[in-house]
Amino acid sequence: MTTINTTYTFFWATIQKNFSLVNTKNKVLFLLGLFLFISCNKSENLNVQSLKTATGWGYCITNNEKIIIKQTIIPVISENKSFKTEEEALKVGNLVLQKLKDDLSPTVTKKDLFLLAVKI
Repeated sequence: MTTINTTYTFFWATIQKNFSLVNTKNKVLFLLGLFLFISCNKSENLNVQSLKTATGWGYCITNNEKIIIKQTIIPVISENKSFKTEEEALKVGNLVLQKLKDDLSPTVTKKDLFLLAVKI
């Protein structure tokens, strides 16, 4: 003998019945509002902070206090050199942070370093 979960069937049938009584315009507005609420509810809390290294400065990017990028050397150049000043490290860190917020690749180019006046 097979038993059907009548509570679930009743619940789903009730939802479908009540939703079908609403006109199309209201359905679209409801679904749009639900979509906007879900998509705008990002729980990202991205931050950048400088960190002192043995040879200079670097930066660290965190999301809700979890490290996602720890950069102790200047990216793109062939040498393993740290940033000379904390200000330079934070400039590049803020650039990477902005790229992450804009859903872009967080890569840094030599042109970016030049525009930020980072001494290589």
